[in-house]
Amino acid sequence: LVGVAFAKGLSLAGNKPLIAVNHLHAHLLAVGLEHELRYPLLGLLVSGGHTHIYRIDAPESLELLGHTLDDAAGEACDKFAKMLGLPYPGGVLLDRLAQRGTADAHLFPRPYTHVDNLDFSFSGLKTAALTYLNEHPVLVEEGRRVREAGTDSASPALCDVCASYMLAVAETLSLKMEKAFHRERQKGITGIVVAGGVAANTQVRAAMHVLAEKVGKPLLLPSRFLCTDNAVMIAHAGELLACKGYGQGLAFPAIPRGQKLPDDLGELRAPLHSL
Repeated sequence: LVGVAFAKGLSLAGNKPLIAVNHLHAHLLAVGLEHELRYPLLGLLVSGGHTHIYRIDAPESLELLGHTLDDAAGEACDKFAKMLGLPYPGGVLLDRLAQRGTADAHLFPRPYTHVDNLDFSFSGLKTAALTYLNEHPVLVEEGRRVREAGTDSASPALCDVCASYMLAVAETLSLKMEKAFHRERQKGITGIVVAGGVAANTQVRAAMHVLAEKVGKPLLLPSRFLCTDNAVMIAHAGELLACKGYGQGLAFPAIPRGQKLPDDLGELRAPLHSL
């Protein structure tokens, strides 16, 4: 609300067009800062708050194909880190520890991959992880010790369980994206885009490289510094929309958490010259 109000004030005071940017779309479009985008693309937005699959036909045309039904992938990682006694946000620490471990591909399930849709659900993975840690409390004690002493002091057992959990997350994302690709391939998908904070994760990036090779399409990944929330992705998305002639009047509201736009907000897609 504060950000939108400030933007409206700048627009009014400077007599400049006002362009509303969808934060989720901006993550995916940020790949265009470093790669040439040839549409249509298949996009995975994976972060602490969202796990969405899109078909991207243009900067102003993204179709949501699947989304998380409960926790996002990043949130599932943060919560597993919390179970281990690691500090918040724990996803970065899990990645660091996982890189030093050996993953057991059979330790944790790939949740909600047996269904036919493209939605995600990570609740089953969290439950499996909690059950495992209850049976191995020494790992929680180890995690609490690492919290105080630093990740360099982590035991191989702790690194292995982190690697196993991250592998389960990465392969779940990959399995759903592969299913989405085969559904959309007849529409001429030219490449795969992965963006959002979790796109900086080592195992997620590796799994997506494997998927891209499997389906024979290029993988477009932003640099790690462009994966997390940043201002340049918003500016870039706004520029792309401005070049297409899109703009908003001062009456448009802030739309939180990817909420669907009300039907009476047609001006959110109005050309600048018509406002």
